[in-house]
Amino acid sequence: MKISDILAQNKPSISFEVFPPKQETGLDGVKQAAGAIAVLEPSFMSVTYGAAGSTSKLTIEVAKDIRDLHGVTVMPHLTCVASTREQIRDMVTKIQAEGIENIMALRGDIPKDGVIAHDYLHASDLITDIRAIAPDLCIGGACYPEGHVESEHKKDDIDFLKFKVDCGLDFLTTQMFFDNNIFYNFLYRIKDKGINVPVIPGIMPVTTAKQLSRSVQLSGTNVPERFRAIVDRFGDDPDSMRQAGIIYACEQIIDLIANGVNHIHVYSMNKPEVAKAILDNLKYILE
Repeated sequence: MKISDILAQNKPSISFEVFPPKQETGLDGVKQAAGAIAVLEPSFMSVTYGAAGSTSKLTIEVAKDIRDLHGVTVMPHLTCVASTREQIRDMVTKIQAEGIENIMALRGDIPKDGVIAHDYLHASDLITDIRAIAPDLCIGGACYPEGHVESEHKKDDIDFLKFKVDCGLDFLTTQMFFDNNIFYNFLYRIKDKGINVPVIPGIMPVTTAKQLSRSVQLSGTNVPERFRAIVDRFGDDPDSMRQAGIIYACEQIIDLIANGVNHIHVYSMNKPEVAKAILDNLKYILE
């Protein structure tokens, strides 16, 4: 099923993201975790792509496993900054051959060694090629309500986003955020620019203080004082922090749904117990 068709349905839904292992030796554990999330029947599941395509084979394998064993719609990620056009064409062809209908097109992080292929400098280049190779694929892209960490001005960031959408995106998924007002403001700003594709908010349940620190370091996400207080109070108590983080994420989701945002994407960090707790808390809201 295409994710664009799921997003056209006027009812609340939750999707989850998982990531493949860095080495094949960890594949069984990831498949087990992904399967435990899949049995919760999310609207779809996305599977990330390793830096420089390091887990490309495993990304497709995990995605296939989720779909074939559990009947859940899947969306593998594809990054391009360290790939050649030949490599991208090969990956898109493989995804199509497996009967997968969705793909998340991303530039990807610059590899630690700084080596890039120079065929793709921006996600827009990748989107254009995917659309040419596989016109029928449903293509998603990333957006950043607080601005991309490499962008100096929010206005420029939205101009680039408009160009990226016009290259052939069917929908957008946001970087994580902890303040819903930032997301609502972002929706107004992109609408003024003529960006009208569906936008799925990305929510990350932060269950450890270390996880928050790393997330902020990588994304530059603003952390409201209310959530900082939660981490300060419960960060040294794993069980309390896990519960508080899940509740905070659920409160964000409830507010989003109450304000007409029906489709939410959760960065599950491969934690089935967190995914289940969220769905249990939202059971009647989602029904």
